[in-house]
Amino acid sequence: MTHAKIAARAPGGVLNDDTAVLASVYRATGADLPLADPAAAHGVPLEGYYWRIADARSNAVIVALSAACRDAGGGTWGLSTLAAHPGGFARTVITDTAQADPHGFGVRAEGVLRGDAARLAVDMGPDARLDVALRDPVLWPRRVFGALGLAHAVPRLPQYWHPVVLSARADGRVTAGELSIEFQGAAGYAEKNWGRGFPGRWWWGHAASFDDDVSVSFAGGPLRLLGADVAPTAVVLRLGPRAVALAPPRARTRATAAGGEWRLHARSRGYDVEIGGDAAGGRAHELLVPIPAERRGELRSRQHLAGELSLRVRRGRRLVYDGRSQLAGLELGAAGVLT
Repeated sequence: MTHAKIAARAPGGVLNDDTAVLASVYRATGADLPLADPAAAHGVPLEGYYWRIADARSNAVIVALSAACRDAGGGTWGLSTLAAHPGGFARTVITDTAQADPHGFGVRAEGVLRGDAARLAVDMGPDARLDVALRDPVLWPRRVFGALGLAHAVPRLPQYWHPVVLSARADGRVTAGELSIEFQGAAGYAEKNWGRGFPGRWWWGHAASFDDDVSVSFAGGPLRLLGADVAPTAVVLRLGPRAVALAPPRARTRATAAGGEWRLHARSRGYDVEIGGDAAGGRAHELLVPIPAERRGELRSRQHLAGELSLRVRRGRRLVYDGRSQLAGLELGAAGVLT
């Protein structure tokens, strides 16, 4: 097939059949073409969805996640979890099927969970229900690539990550074990991850309950790339309506996560960002992550739903922001069962 034929377009700018097939094959590696929507399903073994709600008034944090998976035989299945603080509640339900939206951020796991960038409903029984609307969202702005930058164009990475709803006003109600509250104006957040499955080790964090209109999220982990061991970490800042992404190779990042502490330093585009996370002595939720090929989950995630996070942002020599959140999400994942 010639390059001319590959690049051909039908009248009106619509990709012809050959180009559409090639784009679909490329996207099925997990990678994205420029200007593609990273939040839409890729057709990889794992399409992961995550929502986080932090209500400063009640000091409550609710987390919902869902994974639409493909097993070794090509069949679909799902793993969905609802977790909450305080109280340590966590429940996971595995469904025979799950559908990831090929056109945008959205997933449906039978009657257990249905969610997108505007609404989320979870029903895992009378003591595990969530109904929330995400209003006035600050969405990831349309850019050439998503939060990982040029890494989105690299096929077959172990996993990709992308915040979708950087901030929203979350209104709704939740029952999670002994916790039963209604909330108005809580801080809402949603993100997507996808790939072959979860890596052997990773770190992650998010915080939005600052005194100002600020939020931050990060994700990273060690991997072997081009014969070298690297540990890339991406950081996404929301400073009011502005979204700033710092990701290798354009950003220089250093990260450590151990002993209940997370420390990150990222520099790029004139920004210098320091993040310090602390579990604050709290007990982590131990959560299941899916093993797509085997239709099961493993306890490989330790997530603190209400940790502490400090954020300092400089641009050049000017201090742009310096603040602390008491309702931060902090996660450390590892291969094998956590003990």
